[in-house]
Amino acid sequence: MTPAKPLNQHFDVLVIGGGPGGYVAAIRAAQLGRTVALVDKERPGGVCLNWGCIPTKAMLRSAEVLETVRGAEEFGVLTEGVRLDYSAVLKRKDGIVSRLTDGIAHLLKANGVTVVNGHARFTDPHTVAVHETGPSPLGEDGPLYAAPPTPQPARETLSADDIIIATGSQPLMPDLPGSDLPGVITSDGAFLLPEVPARAVVVGGSAVGAEWASLFRTFGAEVTLVEMAPTLLPAEDAEIGRTLTRSFTKQGIKVLTRHTVTAIEGQGGGQGEGDGEGEGDGIQLRALVTDANGQPVETLPADIVLFGVGRRPNTAGLDLEKAGVHTDDRGYIPVTDRLRTNIPHIAAIGDVTGRIQLAHVASHQALVAASVVSGHDERIDYRAVPAATFTRPEVASVGLTEAQAREAGHETTTARFPFAALGRAHAYGATDGMVKVVADRSSGAVLGAHIIGPGASDLIAEAALAVTHGLTLTGLADTIHAHPTLGEATMEAAMGALGLPLHTAPVRRRG
Repeated sequence: MTPAKPLNQHFDVLVIGGGPGGYVAAIRAAQLGRTVALVDKERPGGVCLNWGCIPTKAMLRSAEVLETVRGAEEFGVLTEGVRLDYSAVLKRKDGIVSRLTDGIAHLLKANGVTVVNGHARFTDPHTVAVHETGPSPLGEDGPLYAAPPTPQPARETLSADDIIIATGSQPLMPDLPGSDLPGVITSDGAFLLPEVPARAVVVGGSAVGAEWASLFRTFGAEVTLVEMAPTLLPAEDAEIGRTLTRSFTKQGIKVLTRHTVTAIEGQGGGQGEGDGEGEGDGIQLRALVTDANGQPVETLPADIVLFGVGRRPNTAGLDLEKAGVHTDDRGYIPVTDRLRTNIPHIAAIGDVTGRIQLAHVASHQALVAASVVSGHDERIDYRAVPAATFTRPEVASVGLTEAQAREAGHETTTARFPFAALGRAHAYGATDGMVKVVADRSSGAVLGAHIIGPGASDLIAEAALAVTHGLTLTGLADTIHAHPTLGEATMEAAMGALGLPLHTAPVRRRG
């Protein structure tokens, strides 16, 4: 990358971090007539584009194509010699990431945003010094999370009337015996694997862990997924988590819920977080598993152990104390519904706020924050945030689960429509799963929707619209849906919740 020209400039708005929150905030503030600078350590797009959402989805698409071709005979298509070229999978992933990061860089330039490469440290509430970036904990090709341990003299000094902090988060590696062994990785380390591991233990059954378990299994690995909660995807409706467990089990993934990995043993070379080597160097790991009572129950052999158990904020090294910005005991920055910190002219958005750690939430926060620092009165509303997990089958949700709705005092009505009753799902060749709707019994207002099955991540948009705008079951049921489509499942679920199921048998109710 060409070194930035020395700058000692003042801007209307300074954005720190170029992820899906930071670059969106910078573009929107510029569109609103502000002069804007953005400071970031690496290519635009942040973790989402470089080390998260996009690269994993590119690889999951390769897995989906592989699985489709393997089952092509069912569709009347004969194939021979189907095999995986993992290096080509990685090359395709890298190409997609490169094209998209280049596109974002072009958009920033087209909107007049001044982009400065480096690590920002506050020197006072309106000023940051920009230093050379520190080394990646994953080696030369890893994400640049680390702040320079001994800062060199600043290359630039930037000041601004308003500042937006959008520095994101990084995967959390728990402090367990053996967690520093080669072959013990987070999702970031998984991207650096040159080969598919023969045996993988994935710790954490939330979205990150579930997606990597699904990916590794489709690519041929022997996979065990360990989750301490009673169900996979513990933030989702429990029925969805149980359904995913059954599907994973059918695919050959060993699922251990209500279990915990307490230690890792082993020695040998391999894919560590910082060595960049492969799993083919004779590494032998053993993950020690305990049950819900803390009793040892199993020792799992593995070539890699991947932890997907949470994230921590990238606030260390920002020198927030020099700006007077408060953090909580975990390092996150508390914000108001206008995204303001305790310092009125400094806002924070995205994972660093500790709210809902999703890329699309960061982008929406960015739009609100950019408007607020530009003088508009806007607030963020988290009541209808969709979430998607790109496993096989996909999972998506929005609004309240059935249990949450009852805890909130609603008398609920629920209904499920199975994809097995949908013509398009049969034609598509994917009939596992369902759409479940949760509504208030008296008003019929849609409180939540939960989907597991084909196209779930796209289907959830209709339900998100319903929850956002207070639509009712009748509104969903009366909306004409194209046939044959997967989207009909949402309409059919609404009909079922109204007691008027069309393509499923009526539920017999006592009394």
